[in-house]
Amino acid sequence: MKGAVFQRYFILLLILWILFVLYPDPIKLGISIQRLFSPDIDPDAVETVLDNFPSEPGAIEKMVLAEIPYRYDWEIHGMPWYFPTVGEILKKEEGDCKARAIVLASILKAKNIPYRLNCSPIHVWVEYEDKPETSLENASVKFYQQDPVTGERWFQFPEINLHQVMDSFWHAFWNPMPGGRKALLLSGLFVLVAARVTLFAKKKSACFSKGGLNKHSYPVL
Repeated sequence: MKGAVFQRYFILLLILWILFVLYPDPIKLGISIQRLFSPDIDPDAVETVLDNFPSEPGAIEKMVLAEIPYRYDWEIHGMPWYFPTVGEILKKEEGDCKARAIVLASILKAKNIPYRLNCSPIHVWVEYEDKPETSLENASVKFYQQDPVTGERWFQFPEINLHQVMDSFWHAFWNPMPGGRKALLLSGLFVLVAARVTLFAKKKSACFSKGGLNKHSYPVL
């Protein structure tokens, strides 16, 4: 009975193990998902640094990119994907595209410059008037957009290369993952798969034994 339950929920067990290794505190994953759709755009948090920034949005973005060096979430927060607050970013003074985007959005909002926050499967960025498009930041790749003025949310199916997505996930999630966490993840998956194979082999052997000839039976001529 236990073997049947294990096999029935095998995929779920794999997913739970992966989540347990990547997010020992699952609340942070839930918080990050909530912030993705309701980001912490906080003009008050950037009030003390506003005087250091120019008034033109392109120049502001260049300065934000220079002031916040790019680092992966594994390196800063100890998890593969985390959506921080503006206060957390200013304290750590580094972050990935999400961090840079919400700091930029907060500064633009504080300066009353119109903007939109966009998301693609591999990138988060801020759109403003006359901003040039790039391969990572254009209308075809975004799947989610929010208008900060109206609150309107807009979704579409992104036109993005699968190879680009896989390459981004590899460099952002797997490469910077600590070695101990990689070993824990792979060893747990190996144990689960080995247990599944063993149970399947035992079940197959039991079915064969029940269906085979009894040692006291004889063939019918």
